Amino acid sequence: MALYLIGDVQGCDGALQQLLDRIAFSPSRDTLYLLGDLVNRGPGSLQVLRRLMGLGDSAHCLLGNHDLHLLAVASGQREARRRDTLQAVLQAPDRNLLMRWLRMQPLALLERVYGQELLMVHAGVLPSWSASFAMARADEVQQVLRGPQPETLLGGMYGDTPICWHDGLQGQERLRAIVNVLTRLRFCTDDGTMEFQSKDAADAAPSGYRPWFDVPGRLTAPITVAFGHWSTLGWLDRRDVLAMDTGCVWGGCLSAARVTAPGANGALGIELVQQPCVQAQAP
Repeated sequence: MALYLIGDVQGCDGALQQLLDRIAFSPSRDTLYLLGDLVNRGPGSLQVLRRLMGLGDSAHCLLGNHDLHLLAVASGQREARRRDTLQAVLQAPDRNLLMRWLRMQPLALLERVYGQELLMVHAGVLPSWSASFAMARADEVQQVLRGPQPETLLGGMYGDTPICWHDGLQGQERLRAIVNVLTRLRFCTDDGTMEFQSKDAADAAPSGYRPWFDVPGRLTAPITVAFGHWSTLGWLDRRDVLAMDTGCVWGGCLSAARVTAPGANGALGIELVQQPCVQAQAP
């Protein structure tokens, strides 16, 4: 039995199939955790969704910003963007079934693996958020998304404000802030002020900002946080963070990390397997 973390697929179904073949994945034996952005930009979003839904309980899929965007477009809350590659999903005969399945996926997962906590999100966690606090905030969004009026979330989640979290946030602002933290965060200040424009590498942070995982005193530092979203950051394997977006859709690789028992240093063991991109990015 093996447990694998997989980074941003973004509609690259060919690379996903080849990666699963390389690790000899067996749904009856192994477990996958996909860290969000299952769809968009690549040409095979429909195939990715059908494949992962068909794997049942052996595949746990987080929602990323592109997945939430698909739900917003499908529900009529947002117009498709010029570079979106979602038309095959939107025109599929099983579209409604796929969208119901996607709405049921979580924004964060906290698992105990080999006796250690592993927090999984698509993008990041604010330095002032503990793992349990992040899970509680994710649950707020999930309850709305899975409820009878998901458009309450999907219609108001776009935008870069508020840039700071505080517990008094309410309504759309509160939901948007949670979504932005968990699915869009890269850089923030030491006091948790967020910045959403820069997509540069970690060493090119805007003045006054740093990667969220490098803020001193971050409450999730004692555990491992696995995330995707940041293709210019690339593969990063530290005791406290595991970055999994290696830019498959941009001509990089799709990465799977097999999690193994802790080594002599007490950190979870990681065995990396990478599959080069086999499908071109959409123009």
